[in-house]
Amino acid sequence: MDHSLVRHLMVESQIRPHCVTDERILAAFEDVPREQFVPHDMVDVAYVDEAIVLEPGRFMASPMVFARLMQSADLGASDVVLLLSSANGYAAAVLSRLVATVVALESDLSRATQTTQKLTNIGSDNVVLIDAPLTEGYAKQAPYDVIMFEGAVSEVPSAISDQLSEGGRLLAILKTGVGLGKAVLITRLNDRLSQLELFDINAPYLAGFEPEIGFKFAV
Repeated sequence: MDHSLVRHLMVESQIRPHCVTDERILAAFEDVPREQFVPHDMVDVAYVDEAIVLEPGRFMASPMVFARLMQSADLGASDVVLLLSSANGYAAAVLSRLVATVVALESDLSRATQTTQKLTNIGSDNVVLIDAPLTEGYAKQAPYDVIMFEGAVSEVPSAISDQLSEGGRLLAILKTGVGLGKAVLITRLNDRLSQLELFDINAPYLAGFEPEIGFKFAV
């Protein structure tokens, strides 16, 4: 398989037609070899137009979904981005082409050495992998210009939104049950948060951010 050709087709058929017009983002997706970030037995499906489950609660987001979120973030070359979660490092690698620093958070960094090597091999030296609970963010490096989730969440914890800088942007897919979620942009201006709904989209829940299961008692 000619992966460079398949990668180009991914950009032209999956990403560009879905309102992604930022050429920097398109170039980043064309530059990062997605097939190098999946298990060997999944290489043939590396470029499918859907999320790829790596393990329960961890996956690679659909290229189209993550590209649209990136465009909505209005990324700048000097930005510091907090990414939840790092999973296998692919999303962090794409972001690294566009910003100054990516702080990629993961609560299970058992694959950290392998992921770090992959990032180094493709020149993503501005990615920092951090082992910490996803639901708490990473306050040590806060504030962040941009915070992004690679997966749907039932809500955005205030512990994470509090880590946004003034003028910062947070991108998330809010979902309260089965079916479609809503991509939202949360911004901090004058130390107040505002939320803008962007588009309907489907994405699996990021582990730790699922809705709580309640119990109803018959009377």
